[in-house]
Amino acid sequence: MTVTVHSDAGSPDEYVEAEIHRLLTEDPAVAEQGITVVRTERALVLHGEVESANRREEILRRVAERFPDVQITSDIGVIRTQAPTEIEQLP
Repeated sequence: MTVTVHSDAGSPDEYVEAEIHRLLTEDPAVAEQGITVVRTERALVLHGEVESANRREEILRRVAERFPDVQITSDIGVIRTQAPTEIEQLP
């Protein structure tokens, strides 16, 4: 799933990339170490997986609030948190 959070006329720099990464790892409300920030020509892309769609939305909301002028694209997936429904067959 790809979601664009905000638009920007300029290109983000490595300092913004580092600040977003710091927010993701150090903010107690987020504390996500599995999300990577990749800078492209015109945006920053957040990659990784979280345990729920609500968690993904909260991360995107916090990043958008802190960096309202930066184009953020989300490539954050939701991992399966339910127990498997099939038995795994080992060779």
